[in-house]
Amino acid sequence: MSLKSFAAKILAKRVKRGIDRWAQAPKQTQLAVLQNLVQTAKNTRFGMDHNFEAIQTPEDFAAQVPIRDYEALRSYVDEVVAGKPDILWPGKPLYFAKTSGTTSGAKYIPLTKESMPEHIKAARNAILCYIAETGNADFVDGKMIFLQGSPEMDEKNGIKMGRLSGIVAHYVPSYLQKNRMPSWETNCIEDWETKVDAIVEETIKEDMRVISGIPSWVQMYFERLIEQGAKPVGELFPNFKLFIYGGVNFAPYKARFEQLIGRSVPSIELFPASEGFFAFQDSQNEKGMLLLLDAGIYYEFVKAEDFFKDNPKRIPVWEVELGVNYVMLISTTAGMWGYNLGDTVQFTSLAPYRVIVSGRIKHFISAFGEHVIGKEVEQAMKSAIDKFGLQINEFTVAPQINPESGLPYHEWLVEAESLPDDLSEIAAWIDREMQAQNTYYLDLIEGSILRTLVISPLKPGSFKAHMKSKGKLGGQNKIPRLSNDRKIADALLSLQG
Repeated sequence: MSLKSFAAKILAKRVKRGIDRWAQAPKQTQLAVLQNLVQTAKNTRFGMDHNFEAIQTPEDFAAQVPIRDYEALRSYVDEVVAGKPDILWPGKPLYFAKTSGTTSGAKYIPLTKESMPEHIKAARNAILCYIAETGNADFVDGKMIFLQGSPEMDEKNGIKMGRLSGIVAHYVPSYLQKNRMPSWETNCIEDWETKVDAIVEETIKEDMRVISGIPSWVQMYFERLIEQGAKPVGELFPNFKLFIYGGVNFAPYKARFEQLIGRSVPSIELFPASEGFFAFQDSQNEKGMLLLLDAGIYYEFVKAEDFFKDNPKRIPVWEVELGVNYVMLISTTAGMWGYNLGDTVQFTSLAPYRVIVSGRIKHFISAFGEHVIGKEVEQAMKSAIDKFGLQINEFTVAPQINPESGLPYHEWLVEAESLPDDLSEIAAWIDREMQAQNTYYLDLIEGSILRTLVISPLKPGSFKAHMKSKGKLGGQNKIPRLSNDRKIADALLSLQG
């Protein structure tokens, strides 16, 4: 055992003990976070506008601070972007994480001296929890790759800005710098396909042990590696021991990854965003990710079915229930107050609090009142993958409201390594899985409002071509798993020729 791996095991045990302490006192931990947030920001513009001085309880907070998305908070953010101090949080932010919005165009998410370290700590602690549980630490002696955006940054009114993953690249600990790949120069390449080719050239002969990134883009890296090396990834990298991912559910990709690698590799799921690092998989044996209650983030939850009602009830973490679909609201040390991130979650454990990401509050299908969410379609696809041995590259689902003939249906647009000519058995299987999960969908099928879903196979590379046409190839960009309209579906079908 190397000195580095020995030290990692000692640190892992210490960090895990600290995590266990706050995880066993969730209410006290979150109340302390709320108190600190309100007291620290009471003299900011936002704090004075929302009477922070009088806030003592979660109920006070919910009464004073309305639920907001980026657009609703934008008047404050615009002042921060203009360089004004003490607007949402004391002083000025260290960075803006620049992301692409839908209705709002570019979004500028503040990162402060208090919030930025939590992103780094959470990523580190995810790995340390894995070491503490499994005792596996020898991967720290090999090379690690993090597929991420360019670390080059612009500046706006004296504040640096860039992609979150690129900003994080500036914070890689010194003890990992020699292990980290790709090189700085390669990481700065903007064109994603050029960048992946350069990463392949740099890494193909290295002792890669940890690989991290969004599954769809890691898959592209693996496919290019195999093209170049003519061997499965697991043979090119015999010591590849750990895959770290976030952003999407890995289950639909798993079979394809095992084929590309040639074996199974342990994985750690993360739940990061520009607005904060919310959860990570703390156990290989438990479902869900540990919600980070001591990371400078105060959480509130609204039942998804109630979210669009007037004044929906906001629930603190100690009052949530298992299996309920919640919209997650956050208030943070970067000044995001009562902020609707857009993600929906379900709790898989209440001791400690673990979550899965079930979808997006705006990404659903309810063209007929079916209320289908991302978790349901992913679980149904996972069942079909296991049943039929499919290797799915990517898929998305959309309603077909006005078919040329017959009843309306849900269209599943699927890009796979291969699919049988007759897809009726697979479609029937997925449809039964959907009916078992969603009673609204079942009622619509049984009531002859909808017919069995239709699978539309796509040519290899369709999703990549679509993302490239939108200027969103690579990095943290991803295709929505489902949509309530046909914009994405029709764009993909138009590429089929």
